[in-house]
Amino acid sequence: MEVIFIKDLKNQGKKGQIKNVKDGYAENFLIKNGYAVKKTKENVAKLNHEVKKKEQEEEENKKKANELKKLLAKETLEFKVKTGEGDKVFGSISVKQIKEELNKKGYTIEKNQINYKNPIQSLGFHDVELNLYSDINAIIKVHVIK
Repeated sequence: MEVIFIKDLKNQGKKGQIKNVKDGYAENFLIKNGYAVKKTKENVAKLNHEVKKKEQEEEENKKKANELKKLLAKETLEFKVKTGEGDKVFGSISVKQIKEELNKKGYTIEKNQINYKNPIQSLGFHDVELNLYSDINAIIKVHVIK
């Protein structure tokens, strides 16, 4: 019997996959527990509709991410810090501080989207990468001043 998986099932199938399985397994486990439905014209049409809808959402999200990237490229975040002898910065600029500053400016960026390897511990301009979408990254300037 051919079934369409509606949920991921480890070592069996992923959501949206069409697979041929034994009748008893399909009826008594997959369909009964909500992992799959029988392959019918209606269910295949529903699957195709869901795939198209997902692709449209994906395109829309990419468009939004590209627009946000253009806006963020113009932004410069300024942080005022205390310094010691020789302009040595006390502490560093954290991911949380960058997130809060971006939120103040009206951007909704999560902490896990902010990507920088070394903490910002010196005066001047620094580039910070933001992961906006799977393959779309933006770079913002962070200006650290006394």
